[in-house]
Amino acid sequence: MKQPNSAPVDTKDQENDTGRFTNGLFDWCEAMIFSLILVVVVFTFFFRLIAVDGTSMLPTLQDHDMMIVSDLGYTPERGDVIVVNKETFSIGPIVKRVIAVGGDTVDINFATGEVFVNGEVLDEPYINEPTYTAEGTEFPLTVPEGQLFLLGDNRNGSSDSRDPRIGLVDERYVIGHVLAVIFPFSSFGVVS
Repeated sequence: MKQPNSAPVDTKDQENDTGRFTNGLFDWCEAMIFSLILVVVVFTFFFRLIAVDGTSMLPTLQDHDMMIVSDLGYTPERGDVIVVNKETFSIGPIVKRVIAVGGDTVDINFATGEVFVNGEVLDEPYINEPTYTAEGTEFPLTVPEGQLFLLGDNRNGSSDSRDPRIGLVDERYVIGHVLAVIFPFSSFGVVS
């Protein structure tokens, strides 16, 4: 009985397969390294990832939420959620909402819980409850230029500009504006 002819093995095909695999692996590694460098550059110069520590920003931000923060071309405005840090904060960076900027006058009626800026009551649908806790600062208070008056959204559970240990915060201590929460996924979204 005659044996079927088996095709001879072409070593050129094996070399081409090996070369394609090596080139593909090299291309994949090159793409991964480029991506890693790009991520490092973006998060070093343009954005920061910062975690919320505490409940002072409830219900807007939850404890341990991971936020994207940017200071690229940023100037603080009323209503912004920002991260600030200075050496006198024993707790490290804090996340608060800008209530008033330089030149604004802040007043708080602790009986009704209303906050006034320049004589106008603020519409604050983002707060946990009205502002009933005084913490020692005298009101009305005019904010000097270059300073910020900050409050947490969880007004009665927040140490903020009402507390003399924090007080008004110089704009130079702003790390950045909170853009979004990226983790946990249940909290994912833009921060307004």
